[in-house]
Amino acid sequence: MNKDKGPLSWLQKLLNKDPDQKEPKEKKPSLYVYALIVVLLGSGIMMAGNLLTTNQTGQTSEVTTVFNNDKQQDEEEDVETFGQKKSEFKTTKDYEIYLQNEMKEALESIAGVQDVKVVIYVDASEKKVYERNKVTQKQVTEETDQEGGKRTVEDTSVDEQLVLVKSGEKEGPIISETKKPSVRGVLVVAKGAENLQIKKWIIEAVTRSLDVPSHRVSVMPKK
Repeated sequence: MNKDKGPLSWLQKLLNKDPDQKEPKEKKPSLYVYALIVVLLGSGIMMAGNLLTTNQTGQTSEVTTVFNNDKQQDEEEDVETFGQKKSEFKTTKDYEIYLQNEMKEALESIAGVQDVKVVIYVDASEKKVYERNKVTQKQVTEETDQEGGKRTVEDTSVDEQLVLVKSGEKEGPIISETKKPSVRGVLVVAKGAENLQIKKWIIEAVTRSLDVPSHRVSVMPKK
């Protein structure tokens, strides 16, 4: 049986060790160890670089998204500024009803006028006025005839072009003004209209309020 083996054999060797005995030289690390260290360092550097790149990409994407949202908002504001605004009345009938109610309320506030019914008819649609670029050219020519007489000839030409605005991939004209449908005729039936003075007041109120000539206004007494 080998006595050198056992859990305390290393301690016995340490106590019996000759102090003059030289320790064996330490072995230098092999080439494999150096290669392993290089590989580990390289992997660490690559991982750190990937983390930095990911963070920078995330920041860039966030900035780009914010910029695109701001640009889209600006484009929407431009379209609202130069484009056609939605009418507050969906149909011509809605506009007629609105005018009738306003006129009825106004006429019933006149002394001697009661129980008013108003019927108003307007044109089929509203009128849009488009922005135009107008270029006027004037040419003056002096002509001399055979007898020595002179005359001046003026030639004036006007060129108009629609002003177009581009919104995304579409292009359309600028609407400078939207005119409400013109009033074609007004009928007023009210108590008190049999009085000539009151009838005159009603006609005057209607013509001035709706900008319609008097021959298009009919006022009748109500039974």
